[in-house]
Amino acid sequence: MRKFGLIGNPLSHSFSQTFFTAKFERLGEDAVYNNYELESLDELKSVLRNEPELEGLNVTIPYKTSVIRHLDSISKEAKFVQAVNTIKIERIGDTHRLTGYNTDVIGFKESILPHLVGHSQALILGSGGAAKAAYHVLSDLDIECLCVSRNREIGDLTYRELTPETVWENSIIVNCTPVGMFPNVNDAPEIPYESITAEHLLFDMIYNPSETVFLKMGRKRGATCINGLEMLQRQAEASWQIWNNG
Repeated sequence: MRKFGLIGNPLSHSFSQTFFTAKFERLGEDAVYNNYELESLDELKSVLRNEPELEGLNVTIPYKTSVIRHLDSISKEAKFVQAVNTIKIERIGDTHRLTGYNTDVIGFKESILPHLVGHSQALILGSGGAAKAAYHVLSDLDIECLCVSRNREIGDLTYRELTPETVWENSIIVNCTPVGMFPNVNDAPEIPYESITAEHLLFDMIYNPSETVFLKMGRKRGATCINGLEMLQRQAEASWQIWNNG
C-alpha cells in the first residue's frame, strides 16, 4: 500500500485527508493518506522512521517555512517564496531524500487568474508562506502588491497603517492569514471594509468555513468573492503529480 500524509498543527481544519481519500477511491489506488499532527518538526524524523512506506507529505501551518531546513533540496518556486507545502520522499536503502516543492503557487495562480481582468493593484494580508506565494504569482502577472502585516519590519505596512484610501485604491485583497478559519469563524482581518466596492476582488485562502466573515463583508458590498477551495484542489492535484512524476 502506498502512503502519503499531511504534517502541521492543528490539523482538525484540514480537508486534505478527505480529498485524497476520495481521489484514491476514484482511481482505484491502493493508497492511504494520514494526518500527522506534530508538536515540533523534530518529530518528523520519527514519522519517517515509523512509516517507511511514505512517498510524500503535504505541509501546512505552521511549518511551511521552518520545514525547509529539514529537507535535502527545494524547487525553484519554493526557494523563491521560502515556503514548502509538498515533500517528495525517495528511499535509498535505509536512507531517504526529501525534496520540497510549493504547489500553493500553482493552485493560487490557476484559481485567481480568470478573475484578474481590470485589476492592477493588490493588498496581500499576511507575511507567511501563503502570502509569499500570492506575492510571487501576482507580481509575475504585473499586479502591484502591498503586503500588510502585524509587524512593520516584514510588511509594507501594518494593519493600523492601512487606510480606507489604500483599500479603495487596491482592488484585489487576498487574505493569506488563518484569521476567520474554523473554529474561529467569527473573526476577520481588521481592515476598513467600508472602502470595499463592487469593483473589488476578495480572495480568501481559507476554505473552512466556505464563506468567512472577510468574504461576507465583501459580498455585502458587491465585491467578487472567492474562497480557498479551488486553490486547495488545484495545489493538491499538483502534489499528486509531483509524487508520481517528480
